[in-house]
Amino acid sequence: MTKLEREKQAGDARSLGHDAWERLRTNRMARIGGALFLGIALLCLFGPFFSPHAPETTQLAYGAQPPSSAHWFGTDELGRDLLVRTLAGGRISIGVGFAATAVALLIGVVYGMIAGYYGGRTEAAMMRLVDMLYALPFTIIVILLTVLLGRSILLIFLAIGAVEWLTMARIVRGQTKALRRQTFVDAAVVSGASTVHILRSHILPNLLSPVIVFTTLTIPAVILLESIISFLGLGVQPPMSSWGILINEGAVKLDIYPWLLVFPALFFSLTIFALNFIGDGLRDALDPKDVG
Repeated sequence: MTKLEREKQAGDARSLGHDAWERLRTNRMARIGGALFLGIALLCLFGPFFSPHAPETTQLAYGAQPPSSAHWFGTDELGRDLLVRTLAGGRISIGVGFAATAVALLIGVVYGMIAGYYGGRTEAAMMRLVDMLYALPFTIIVILLTVLLGRSILLIFLAIGAVEWLTMARIVRGQTKALRRQTFVDAAVVSGASTVHILRSHILPNLLSPVIVFTTLTIPAVILLESIISFLGLGVQPPMSSWGILINEGAVKLDIYPWLLVFPALFFSLTIFALNFIGDGLRDALDPKDVG
């Protein structure tokens, strides 16, 4: 590739990136979702530091109290402040969502690129494995991995990431097969470039758009899955909490102490909606069919 061609390609990439950013910036729902998620994430990250209450501090004599000026979200049966517990639980849920998605992203992209690039029997064998894993219930697999590997935060997001990579692998494999037939890949092969170099320098950059979009849609799915696991009692263990644990505790006492369910469920729902709005906005912004 000549210097002129490289400069033209870089200019085209900048132009496409600028157009995508303009479409995303003018997407009202994506802006609302981004602002909402950023606000929730910052509140969960820094909010507990400014609270006079600690999430694990119990006041048995105080007991479960409805929202008041002293405890804006009320307290649970152990007298713990629900606001600070909700914010601390958000750290766990959002952290697991991003960490498990990163694991799924790494496995799915590498696996899909190898299958799509080599094709033939290699692709057939690799994708049959994906099909077999798809036939198994995701939640059951994660529960089994959690029981076998333990219940630490690290193992939980590894277990979730180990089953969330399948769709990513399918998407990347299809895109890689299409890119493999492009002339710039043939030129790289003829020039003697190694397979690793071709995958890293020619295939991967052209996969960024679908990968970014799918990643933003995977994060809320992972947060939801973590909440289901925690709801079943297989997630993080006390004194730590997550939104799934708080929702489980609130559901049990819904008739008596409704605030124990309402506030964690509200934070959880708003986060899921915000991330889906962001994902939809990115999908529309990066869709090449919408260019022009």
